[in-house]
Amino acid sequence: MTVPESGHAPRPRKAPMPPVLRAFLWAAIGFLLLNTFVIAVDPFRGHPFVTGPSVVFGWVGAAIGWLLGIGLYDAVLLPLMGFPTRWQERQQGWRRYWEFATDHKVIGLQYMMFAVGGFLIAGGIAMLMRYELMTPYLTIFHYPSNYLTAVGIHGTLMMFSFATVFMIGGLGNYFVPLMIGARETVLSKLSGIGVWLVPVGILTVLFSPLLGEWSTGWRGYEPLAGQDANGILFYYLGVLALTMSSLIVALNLVATVMFRRAPGLTWGRLPLFVWGQVTVNLLMLIWFPEIQTTFVMALLDKVVPLNFFTATGSPLTYLMLFWLFGHPEVYIIAVPAFAIWNEIIPVMAQKSLFGRQWAVIGLVFVMMLSGLVWAHHMFTNLRNSEILPFSFFTEMISIPTGFAYMSAIGTLWKSKVRLNTPMLWILMSMFNFLIGGLTGVFLADPIVNLQLHDTFWVVGHFHYTIIGSMVFSGFGAIYYWLPKLSGRTFNETWGKTLAIITFLAFNLTFSQFFLLGLHGMNRWVP
Repeated sequence: MTVPESGHAPRPRKAPMPPVLRAFLWAAIGFLLLNTFVIAVDPFRGHPFVTGPSVVFGWVGAAIGWLLGIGLYDAVLLPLMGFPTRWQERQQGWRRYWEFATDHKVIGLQYMMFAVGGFLIAGGIAMLMRYELMTPYLTIFHYPSNYLTAVGIHGTLMMFSFATVFMIGGLGNYFVPLMIGARETVLSKLSGIGVWLVPVGILTVLFSPLLGEWSTGWRGYEPLAGQDANGILFYYLGVLALTMSSLIVALNLVATVMFRRAPGLTWGRLPLFVWGQVTVNLLMLIWFPEIQTTFVMALLDKVVPLNFFTATGSPLTYLMLFWLFGHPEVYIIAVPAFAIWNEIIPVMAQKSLFGRQWAVIGLVFVMMLSGLVWAHHMFTNLRNSEILPFSFFTEMISIPTGFAYMSAIGTLWKSKVRLNTPMLWILMSMFNFLIGGLTGVFLADPIVNLQLHDTFWVVGHFHYTIIGSMVFSGFGAIYYWLPKLSGRTFNETWGKTLAIITFLAFNLTFSQFFLLGLHGMNRWVP
């Protein structure tokens, strides 16, 4: 038997660097490269890491390096240039969730994982805020600006990195292709890259205090933001990353539903969950580019500087542009909850959905009317002739919302409901949304709105409407689809126990906000 020469023996293949570690390394390199570029060309040189231009250019370099390191280089650029690539050699087990993927199930679970991470961070900050308000003195946050920065980070992460990401990026990516019979999504590689913009956005917003406090809350109001330190730049950049990720999800899912449906699956036969996903993704395709353009204008105001929203420009324009997006964002979060109700309730009630066509019409009209109600957030800035039509449309949108709600109620009527854990979460979600809706009707009235504006009444209404409906329905969906997600079942006793404890704790916490609001407690004062 001949022995191969040592010079011809195959070399063991070197293990590649883990994608996340490589992404962090390339992000640091990208940050330093563009910071060096700014130092070289900026005529108004300051500290290279804290001036406006260096912050923005450095962040862009870091974001590009992160995406290249996580998989854009291996999966897109190398094949595009004709070079061999090994990105198809995927890891198995838990490691596959920490690298670039094109499987819509893996991407959906990645979105859920990042969303839960953002939720835990934002929830921890909320606990610090509540502890701060227990005493009349500043204990944790030594300055009011520290408290306001915490409020802004909490709201931004909850809205942009949890609510939208979990319901649409997570559940939508995982289940919509399965429900329409599609083997894969249309833009699978783009979706695989888009999910990794979520940790970019979360870390950017979380690290914003390193560049200075910002006192605008999650809304980034101008011209107040123009007086803040450069931390506000990380707010704008973080939200741009998060909304870009959601925009990629919207484009991918709408295209998939349009072009990858199974033969015979007409629009009239689509599941309610898919209808809900289509309507909110269309909303995102309409309104997310608008808020992204607004934030780019605000960035230019701060960095160049220009005068879009300054005193010499139009300060109220930012307010209008933000809420033109801001109220559709509420329905982007809430409509998937309606769809989950009407997906799970017929199964547990063991009967077909009552008024299915009206439920679909309700979802579509909520999408159409959501862009006409934004001005009730700023009644204090409008003339009477402008207030009346917006008050009318704010009242009107409760009608199509009621279609989806009453479809669920009609399905439950005189049915033998299986009150298991998913159904319990759904019923609790419907109760919370009812409280949120009833307390929101008052805010459509200009006279009442002027008294309750910017008080804790609005905070209570918002948390009942968004967290009370979205989080509880999200829990219901996870319990309902857990065997599909994990191949495991859950313990009914512990599931119901968690649901009851969460429901009681939620209502004990946020029901008090209405009393605080009636007593005039302002939501921005630490």
